[in-house]
Formats: sequence, structure tokens, C-alpha cells
Amino acid sequence: MSSAIIVIPCFNEEKRLEVLQFRKFALAHPEHHFLFVNDGSSDRTALILDDLKSAAPESFDVLHLSRNQGKAEAVRQGMLRALETDVDYAGYWDADLATPLDMIPEFTQQLDQAPHLTLVIGARIKLLGRQIERQQLRHYLGRVFATAASIVLQLPVYDTQCGAKLFRISAQNKTLFSTRFLTNWIFDVELLARARQLEKFYHCDSLEATVYELPLKCWQDVAGSKVKPHDFLKAFFELCSIYWNYLRPSIRKPFAPLSVQAGSDQIRKAA
Repeated sequence: MSSAIIVIPCFNEEKRLEVLQFRKFALAHPEHHFLFVNDGSSDRTALILDDLKSAAPESFDVLHLSRNQGKAEAVRQGMLRALETDVDYAGYWDADLATPLDMIPEFTQQLDQAPHLTLVIGARIKLLGRQIERQQLRHYLGRVFATAASIVLQLPVYDTQCGAKLFRISAQNKTLFSTRFLTNWIFDVELLARARQLEKFYHCDSLEATVYELPLKCWQDVAGSKVKPHDFLKAFFELCSIYWNYLRPSIRKPFAPLSVQAGSDQIRKAA
């Protein structure tokens, strides 16, 4: 059975962290593990996470960042560690469990069944028979942004911002996290832009062939979200930055540092 490690970025999640849900899932799925990244929390989050690890060190680990660096960097630091572990897949999930943990086996199943896939991302599509509960304003703002992101990326992606993603362990995917992100709110889009650069500079397989969007059966807005409607305005400015730094036609240099560029043959083979 395939194994996975899921990175959970946490900043002041004392009141929202569903510890019992994590313990219940870990007992039922010992092949899957969790790496919590405490992003310089100022509440009791660190203590809660350390207790969780102490109770089941075979299922839970914790990475403490000394100061708050934002979700993008917390995810990146966690993924760098996760991608070096002896598992088949590594990904990240929102701490509020807007996407239920029970979806993780469905993500791993998609990668199991399709060896050509390198990434599975959740898609919040409100269809009959599915429970997608999202605030109306955030939904419509999200659709406008998703359309803009799709145009910039030149990729028919429906939902870049769902906080549930699972990557196959590969040199190519490790490269995506090799340097700090330029953005914070929409680093998920930046990840895809970096993958577009790998296509251009390292001749990796196209995202259309290697990325799969999995419609979620259940997703709900959780009270206490740190994303507010006005943050969508910031997201559009960050989208412009992504285009300028990664996707404009005149770009001549990839984002990866020279040490990664030197391993381009390895990246191509892993793609």
C-alpha cells in the first residue's frame, strides 16, 4: 500500500485544530504520516502539536519555525523535509480540515492508478451529490481569480487555491520547492508557474499531461479563516508578479538555483 506524508501548516490554530480527527485517521491509516509546521504561533499551538507527536511519534512529527514566515514558507519548509522522507507521496493540507482527511486515500489512489501523474490537486466543484459549502462572495471572487490564473498560466485549471495537494516524490517536484516563493497568498499558482518553467527550460512533460484535478466530495468554509475578501485584491497583484517573473515571453533564466540546474538530466528523467 502506498505511503504518504502530509504537511499541515499551522499558525495560531489552538482553537481550530481537530486533534481527535488526526488521531482517528492515523489509527485507521498507519501508512500515512503528518508533519505539522508550527509557523511561529503565539498561542498554545506548539504545545498541542508537541503533545500530539509525543502520543504517536510514528504518525506525527513537528517542525517549529522560530518566527512567523507566512503559509507559503511554512508549506515550503515542510515540503522540503517531506520530499526527503522514505514515502511514495508528499503533499499539504489545510489545518482546519476544510477538506476532510478521508480524502487522502482518494488522492493516493489517483497517483497509484496513473504513473504518469506527478500531482493531484483538489477541486471545489459544487455538483449534485457533493457537499461543497462555500460563502457565496468568496465563491464568486474565487471563480474570477481562478479564471485569471488559468489565463496567465495558459492552463485549463479550475481551482488553484484548494488547500489539498499531493505530489509524487521526484526530483522535478523537489525543484518546485527549492527556493522561497515570491508570493504568499497565491503560492499555489506560483508552483504551477515554476512547473511551466521546468517544461520550457528542462523539457519536462506538460502540466496538462501530469496534473490531475480531483473533484472533492466534501468541502466547507471553516470559521476563523485568515483569508478575507480584500485579500483577493492582493492576489491579483501577486498574479501580475508571477507573470512577470516566470511566464512573460522574454524570460531567459529559470527560477532554480545553479545547483538545481546542474541536475537537469535528473529532473528530465524523473518527469
